[in-house]
Amino acid sequence: MLSAEGGLVIGRRRLVVFILSALVLLPTIATAQDGRKLRAGYASLSGNMTPFWAAREAGLFKKYGLDIDLVAFPSGTEGMAAMIAGEIEFLAIAGSTTASAAIGGADVISLGNTVERLVTSLMVNPSIQKPEDLKGKAVGISRFGTSIDTAARMAIHHYGYEPMKDVTIVQVGAVSSAVAALRGGRIQAAILSYPTLIRARREGFREMLDIASLGVAYASTGVTVRRSFMAQRRDVVTNYLKSILEAIARVKKDKPFAIEVMSKYFRINDREMMEETYEVSVNKYLKRVPTPTAEAFRSVIDELAQVNPKAKGQDPTRFYDDSILQELEKSGFINALYR
Repeated sequence: MLSAEGGLVIGRRRLVVFILSALVLLPTIATAQDGRKLRAGYASLSGNMTPFWAAREAGLFKKYGLDIDLVAFPSGTEGMAAMIAGEIEFLAIAGSTTASAAIGGADVISLGNTVERLVTSLMVNPSIQKPEDLKGKAVGISRFGTSIDTAARMAIHHYGYEPMKDVTIVQVGAVSSAVAALRGGRIQAAILSYPTLIRARREGFREMLDIASLGVAYASTGVTVRRSFMAQRRDVVTNYLKSILEAIARVKKDKPFAIEVMSKYFRINDREMMEETYEVSVNKYLKRVPTPTAEAFRSVIDELAQVNPKAKGQDPTRFYDDSILQELEKSGFINALYR
């Protein structure tokens, strides 16, 4: 017969075995190599970021075994600097910023384009009524080297002018700061995205050019990672993409949820403003299958070549890797999200 002490020891052993067995059955939560949470950055406060926010709010990161903190950056340049430094693992950013960094030697690659149009507009002071009025004026952007900068140059070229020579481009910080700069007369025009452009319109500024309507394929918003991270932890990258793909399906099918998410991150309770942002950013331009295309990156390279000689002649396919998205599409994973 076992003594009370012996029975206690056996009980403890059984408890340890039970706990270990339970841990084996629990899903593994992926973290960064230094043991901290994984970090996913986004580089603008615009409707294009809705699926990345939705992935968190719907609990999809955790569903696919990821412990992720979302980190906001004022612009793509700051976000890319953090990625190169290894401070974040994923970045929702424009293809131009990714390609520019890669050309400069950075270990970064795009995995997909959630949006392949520059969903922005050239908003101007009411005194600017025709293209000739734009000459000699200043257009506000967030930072040089971002998609907002690209949109400004595209708009200026559209009207037959040369950036910085005929029309000045001025950095004003976050896109939301541009409205204040317009109001104060520091700039006479600005490149704005949704919903900021709606606010500018309500204040009396005029939409001179809807840049997305030009129909130019452009790697506007997508997912970027470090090549080395993808090579070492492909399973984690795959699960991150699964989270974003399911988030895309959710916001496309569930408009009330999408508007709730946008309202939270924009800190805006204006239903009309959120409705318009949803229709443009999610319903119209958000891709169901965000496979990157050579055409969209060719536009990026052509634009970069104007300011960086190293971009000339670059193969656009070297800046993205669609292998994981191809695998998920062939497996039926994406189609299943819409059944």
